[in-house]
Amino acid sequence: MNESFTFYNISEKKMSFQTVIERIKRFMLKDLRSEYILSIGSDSHVHQKETRFITAIHLHRKGKGAWGCLKAHSVKRPILSVREKISIETALSQEVAYFFLTKYLNVLTELLIPFADEGANLLFEIHLDIGQKGMTKELIQEMTGRIEAMGVEAKIKPESYTAFSYANRYTK
Repeated sequence: MNESFTFYNISEKKMSFQTVIERIKRFMLKDLRSEYILSIGSDSHVHQKETRFITAIHLHRKGKGAWGCLKAHSVKRPILSVREKISIETALSQEVAYFFLTKYLNVLTELLIPFADEGANLLFEIHLDIGQKGMTKELIQEMTGRIEAMGVEAKIKPESYTAFSYANRYTK
């Protein structure tokens, strides 16, 4: 992935990554004394001739709303291997997370530092569409290990709402 990829949500189409960062800043500037969870998650759905992946960026202002956007990616074949699908989902989330880690997470955190004594905080997580139940339980250690190797907290079901709920809604 590169920063020229396009994101969208129900309000805006064709947002650059830089625009996404500006929208996140704008949302945070409305309440600098809150705790935020910035999460990245991907989900997929196998269609007859392709597998559609959606990667979501979700910023949750705890108890006070959220802002999010999506990026679509397609593989022009049905992917039937659960391991391959989850591996691609994880890699797509890692790609987006990389840009936050290397360029933008510090900028966002610095907005909140003056208000840390008043409860301001920014947590960064990657949400995986895997859990203790079902076929994906065998993949937990491998996929969470990939995320944790980046220095990021990995969340699995039922805590990985950005992947299994937000991104999932747009894969169909």
